[in-house]
Amino acid sequence: MRWDNLAETPASSGSAALFRTSAVTTRTFDTPEFRGITFHEVRARSILNRVPGASRMPFEWTVNPYRGCSHACVYCFARKTHSYLDLDTGIGFDSQIVVKINAPELLRRQLASRQWQGAHIAMGTNVDCYQRAEGRYRLMPGIISALRDHANPFSILTKGTLILRDLDLLRQAAEVTEVGVSVSVGFTDRELWRTVEPGTPSPERRLDAVRTLTDHGIGCGVLMAPVIPFLGDRPDQLRATVRAIAEAGATSVTPLVLHLRPGAREWFMAWLREHHPHLVARYERLYAEGAYAPRWYQRRITRHVHELAAEFGIGPSSRPGGHRRLPVRGEPGTAPADEPTQLTLL
Repeated sequence: MRWDNLAETPASSGSAALFRTSAVTTRTFDTPEFRGITFHEVRARSILNRVPGASRMPFEWTVNPYRGCSHACVYCFARKTHSYLDLDTGIGFDSQIVVKINAPELLRRQLASRQWQGAHIAMGTNVDCYQRAEGRYRLMPGIISALRDHANPFSILTKGTLILRDLDLLRQAAEVTEVGVSVSVGFTDRELWRTVEPGTPSPERRLDAVRTLTDHGIGCGVLMAPVIPFLGDRPDQLRATVRAIAEAGATSVTPLVLHLRPGAREWFMAWLREHHPHLVARYERLYAEGAYAPRWYQRRITRHVHELAAEFGIGPSSRPGGHRRLPVRGEPGTAPADEPTQLTLL
C-alpha cells in the first residue's frame, strides 16, 4: 500500500514531496510525551484491511488506525511497512506517525455496508492502537463503539496501558459480541525493557492492566513476546516472567520467539552491535536460515513456558483469536466458563 492510497483524495502522481498534499496535515506538539514526534494526519479511504491469504495470522481482517509506533521497540516486525510510504524504517518508524483521523466514522460506514459479513476484526497486529498518540487522538473509543453497535466480534493486542481508559466500552461490547484482549509482555527484566522497548509502559504496568481487565470481567491473555534469544531466555528469566503473568491473573500465556524480518532485522542487528557485540555472531548463526529462529529452539522455549504455566496454574491458549464473552445483563442461566485468550502476531 502506497501513501496515496491512504488519502480520500489521492495526490497527483507527479507530486515530488510525500507530504505536500492537501490530504495530509503534519503536526508536532511541544509537550514532553510527544517531543521529537511528527504526526501526519490523513483521511483514509478504507480502514478494513484484508490479511493476505499466505499470512500466518489466525484472522482475516484488521483495523490499523496508526502507522509507525512511538513504542520504538527495536525488534518490531512492522518497521518494513514504513518503507511502503517512503518513510525511514528506523528512527522514522518511531517518530513519524501516520494518524488516520477518520478511522471511527469510516469503520462505522464500512460495517454498515451490505457487503460486510461481520467477520472477526483484529487490532494491534501491525502497530499498537494504544500507543502514545492515542492519548491525544482518541480514535479507539469511536472504533470500539462502532464495533459494539454492530455487534461485530473483535480482538485487541497491546502493550499500552491506555486500554484501561476504554474499559467501560469493552465491557459494553463484550455484552453483545465476542471480545478478545491480549497484552504483550515478553519479559520482566527491567534493564532489557529499557533498551529494547524504550517507549512502552513497563512490564509491571502492563501486568497491572491485565489484572484490572480481568478483575472487571474482561478475560485477558498474555502474549509472551518476544522471547529474545541469549538476552531474555534464561530459565530464571522465563520463570520470573511466567510467575508474574500468573500472579496478574492472565487467562493464558502464549510464548513467541523473536523473529527478524527485513526492515526489523537491520535495525535490531545495529542495536545488537552497539549494546551486545559479543552476541552478533551467535545471532547470525541462529537466524542464518531467515527471519525465524530454528524450530528446535522455538519448541524448546514453548515447551518450557508451557511447563511453567502449568506449574503456576495457567495454561497455554488453545484457540487463536480466542475470546471471553461477558453474560448479557438479565440473560438466564449461568455465565459461560472462562476460555483462554490468545492473539498472535504470527
